[in-house]
Amino acid sequence: MNGMMKAALRFSTFKTITSPLKQALLPGNTVAGTSKQQFTRTLWHMCSTKPQDNNISSLKLKTPTNLCSCGCGSQRLQHTKSEQELVQFLSEEIAAECKAQKIKSIPSKIDGFEVKLDGAEVTLTKKAGNEKVIVNFNVNHTVDTDAEPEVNPNMDKPEFAELKSKPSFDVDLQLGDQTLSFTCSFLSSDSMQQSDEYNDIFGIDELTIFKGEWNEKTYAVAGDVLDGCLYDLLMNLLEEKGISNEFVEKLSDFSTAYEHSLYIALLENTKKFVSGQ
Repeated sequence: MNGMMKAALRFSTFKTITSPLKQALLPGNTVAGTSKQQFTRTLWHMCSTKPQDNNISSLKLKTPTNLCSCGCGSQRLQHTKSEQELVQFLSEEIAAECKAQKIKSIPSKIDGFEVKLDGAEVTLTKKAGNEKVIVNFNVNHTVDTDAEPEVNPNMDKPEFAELKSKPSFDVDLQLGDQTLSFTCSFLSSDSMQQSDEYNDIFGIDELTIFKGEWNEKTYAVAGDVLDGCLYDLLMNLLEEKGISNEFVEKLSDFSTAYEHSLYIALLENTKKFVSGQ
């Protein structure tokens, strides 16, 4: 009996001691809320950047900046002298080129040919019945830089002829799965003088025919070794398909305008790169 009484007394005493702790930890209890609030405030004071006394400096976190020190908003840390001079020149050059730009918007059609642009690549397509005529060219390195200055005695500086883009171009006549393909180019001034009888501004450089897709095994013949009569008949065929002198002139005008727009875009992108924008 004495042992059982002692055990009961110990259990009662333990329950009495732990009961207030248990009550304090119950949700909604005032004591628990006070403890929780006090704990939160303690965390806030640990994270606070305000100085707690005069001997402790405040904690300040600064994100390093990559912007130019001149305040231009550039991602570069600073601009070198050559970069500043280049940006200034590009700004003036872009303004001058935009002022000289004759065609502001690139047309979507040329003489019934649909225009497709892909970077420097240009594709013109026209359908006639079950036949398709495709003209391909690239405007890179096509500007004629051999134009001589036109001397005007009434002007202090000579006037330079307009820079024209005269790309080589491929003409594919597709009928079913077969393609008769021509590689053509603009004739030089000397060549045009020699062919005054025909007044052609372009000529056939190469001729080939293939089935399906072209590959390097396909045979091709140079235009200058073709029989003269055959060459003339092929030129007549191209003219019937819409590849005439007038069309090729328009092709040159289109290529000139498009190449100029790409040149201006290149200047603008170069300026952005150098300025770090």
